[in-house]
Amino acid sequence: MGRAGRRLPAVAALCYGALAALVLLGVRDVLFLYEENRCSMTYMYEYPEYLKIKLPKKTARRYPAYELYLYGEGNYAEANKNLILTGIPVLFLPGNAGSYKQVRSLGSIALRKAEDIDFKYHFNFFSVNFNEELVALYGGSLQRQTKFVHECIKVILKLYRDREFAPTSVAIVGHSMGGLVARALLTLKNFRPELINLLITQATPHAAPVMPLDKYLTDFYTAVNNHWILKAQDLRNLTTLSVAGGFRDYQVRSGLTFLPRLSQHDSALSVVSSAVPRAWASTDHLSIVWCKELILATIRAFFDLIDENTRQITEDPKRRMSVLNHHFVRHPAKIFEENSEALTELTGAFMWIKVKTSKWTYSVYNDSDGKYFTFPLANHRKSYSHVYCQNSMLDMSSWIYGCINSNSSMCLEATDLSWRAELLPTVKVVILKLQDYPSLSHIVIYVQPTVGNKFTLDCEFFKEDSKTVQLPVTHLFSFGLSSRKILLNSTGLLYNVQLLHFDQIYQAFKISIESHCQLLKERKPSVYRLHIPWSHEDSIIVAKVPSFTEISAKLHIAQPENDSSVPVLNIYSSSDCQYEVILKTSLLQILGQIIRFHGCSLPVYVASNILLTYGGQLSTLISTGQCSEFSLELVRTAKPYKIDPAISIVVFLLGFNWFREIWDSLSLPEVDAAVLSSQDAWFPLVSLILFLFGTGIAYWSGVFFSSSLRLFSSLWLTLIRPSVLQKDNKLITPGRVCVVVSLALVSWTTCGAFVIFIIYLRYVFKVIKLYVSVRAEQNVLNRDSEHSKETSQNAIKHTVKKRNSVDGASEATESLCNNRTIAEDVNSLRIHVTILNLFTWIVLLNLPSLIYWLKNLRYNVRLDPDPCRSTAIILVSVLEILMNSSTSEVKSSKLLKIAAKVPLPLSIAMLAFGRMHLYKVPHFVTFSLLLHVLCCIV
Repeated sequence: MGRAGRRLPAVAALCYGALAALVLLGVRDVLFLYEENRCSMTYMYEYPEYLKIKLPKKTARRYPAYELYLYGEGNYAEANKNLILTGIPVLFLPGNAGSYKQVRSLGSIALRKAEDIDFKYHFNFFSVNFNEELVALYGGSLQRQTKFVHECIKVILKLYRDREFAPTSVAIVGHSMGGLVARALLTLKNFRPELINLLITQATPHAAPVMPLDKYLTDFYTAVNNHWILKAQDLRNLTTLSVAGGFRDYQVRSGLTFLPRLSQHDSALSVVSSAVPRAWASTDHLSIVWCKELILATIRAFFDLIDENTRQITEDPKRRMSVLNHHFVRHPAKIFEENSEALTELTGAFMWIKVKTSKWTYSVYNDSDGKYFTFPLANHRKSYSHVYCQNSMLDMSSWIYGCINSNSSMCLEATDLSWRAELLPTVKVVILKLQDYPSLSHIVIYVQPTVGNKFTLDCEFFKEDSKTVQLPVTHLFSFGLSSRKILLNSTGLLYNVQLLHFDQIYQAFKISIESHCQLLKERKPSVYRLHIPWSHEDSIIVAKVPSFTEISAKLHIAQPENDSSVPVLNIYSSSDCQYEVILKTSLLQILGQIIRFHGCSLPVYVASNILLTYGGQLSTLISTGQCSEFSLELVRTAKPYKIDPAISIVVFLLGFNWFREIWDSLSLPEVDAAVLSSQDAWFPLVSLILFLFGTGIAYWSGVFFSSSLRLFSSLWLTLIRPSVLQKDNKLITPGRVCVVVSLALVSWTTCGAFVIFIIYLRYVFKVIKLYVSVRAEQNVLNRDSEHSKETSQNAIKHTVKKRNSVDGASEATESLCNNRTIAEDVNSLRIHVTILNLFTWIVLLNLPSLIYWLKNLRYNVRLDPDPCRSTAIILVSVLEILMNSSTSEVKSSKLLKIAAKVPLPLSIAMLAFGRMHLYKVPHFVTFSLLLHVLCCIV
């Protein structure tokens, strides 16, 4: 093969560079391109204190790393040191690597709220110390944490024994994985569900683990979610709220925080923080526990949940859901009342003013006289279908009524329509469909006496069609080159722009809104709301008028199959302004969505590409006797058409009952693509895109790996100047057997990931030594070649022809042998570099277990349970032989053809079953390497 044939074509390198760049752009969109932090920090007014609660000796001995604390500040903390508690117990559970001290935001604001009402009611906030365990990366301790929380609940309730209003249950707030642990309590055999009546989770991945790195983690999720689905009827007395952080939270995407759809439709609620009234802010994974706006909403809800009779959280599930909807879904700018449907008498010696126009505006400033404005509905019902009113006074009082009984001059009896209103950042608005209120004779707007306040009220009657505009979104493959535009010549206060065909997670758009106004005067800001009707994930932006505003439109959850609703862009506008709306497909945000939803499965695609390349190198070893370079073989063998069609055919056939029965009879696991498709997280081209991304990453990781080895070998040659490596023809020696036994023993008694890391370092050291040896042999050969030339020239000068010809033949033979030796070493080096590259990804996937073990080493030397102990023992045995093997031993093996063909089906299986189960990847790689070892022996 010529030099040009051996080099990677420049076009291929450019393509892989472009693929890697696309991955980086997607990662950049997820990690950096999101809205600014709009949360306020929560501060303590007094120094926070954490009182350690003494646990029973049996519990403390069984869980030595865990503790229970009671939060307090100042005089309150001092008063609680004797643990005579009279409040309502709330237990905070931290998440992955979380601290028990994160309870301070909730505890501090609840304490201030209790002080405002002279401690008529108050809460006692407890917090569990899980030793900041990395439970999102290692699932072996989740069950232990769950059992400890059960013990804590029993201890907490015992503290209130013999009190006048002793609680019988505990409310739980769980951050991140702490929320999942709280849900897992209900799976314990001896746990009584009535011990919990309220569960609030913050950024908890309920649907699936973010990184399914071990079997214990995925099994835990399966057990919890299956229990909540199958036992949904038994859990109706438990009210659950899940709050997600939105796009700022790149650690846990919001789609994972939504509770399973089949469980508890009437007692579970899932919202995104950007849609929470009075917060309207996306939070990152940590700020969700201290975001003042969210914490205030949570504490307000807690106090509204109190039953005055029991002085504990109400036992009525309907009231609990009403309170949570009030504070987290639709806030009417009213203080919560349980009976909001009661009729009201409009009293007070205020002026009554009749308004007959269809559009009305009234500005108030220092008005000491209250007024009632009445809008007769008889004539308006004929011409209009809806009425829209807004009020810029953001207090919690009633302001709009529907008159039921009236005389000629005033309304005698009315229903309070303020409960139908919705609070927005700058106004409170209400939209009423006149057809739904046939008994109303008038709409009444109440303007209360004000001193020093300036606000505006607006009302408008309209036909729904006149305020609704349909805007079909641009196609996915338009790549932002084309756009859709509408012009709203606003003569009204509200416009609804329906975004047609916007229903999939892989869609992402940039919406530009430019406002132009005829008159230059001070105006209230416009409010733009992107409303997603099938989930509570709205986002709201406040913009000055006139202005140019950009909105990112993308989904956390795809539209369910049985849902026909349409996303809407609500524009709460100024009446004399023009709005231009331009929508374009955003390629960068599409890449971000791919990474957000499927980035965690990229290691599977990278490993699959490297495994295919490894199989290709074994094939070229059979056909040519030479092992090709990694980069060249990657171009030749890593093709998506070898993988995707097989998986797609299986997924298609699984749709037929007969094939499903055969599949189940063989006890084969579910294909990950089918599961993702059922979760609306899959689309036709995603596997192809991820495979190409994996190819790009595999190529550049190979380049980086080879460059690193070259650098280390150069340093070695510079510092040590070693001689040529001595060959050891025996694969299995007493010394190597001792190493394998020793490492297997270490794996069994400590941590399997630790041993995998040790054997990895040994392999790296061996490959560097081989690299150095090859370079040393090449240097020796070059010196011998120069010496041969000098000898040949001297022979010609002395004309000793016969002897020189014999010496030349001998040197030529020796040079040929040296060339063959170097060629074999180069072949061995190439295959070892590929294996080491593949093994690097195995080490990375097992690294979290190692980190967890090191972090908890002071409590237990042995990681139990250990997700990779058996895999580590097998890999130690395999790699100890492989690192001392060469391609000369493999070439003559009868099993080499099988070993060369097996990586392809293993790559297919890896992508079929490993995308949602990353811990399965090492099993497929280990099997392929085991065949390689057999080739060395047989």
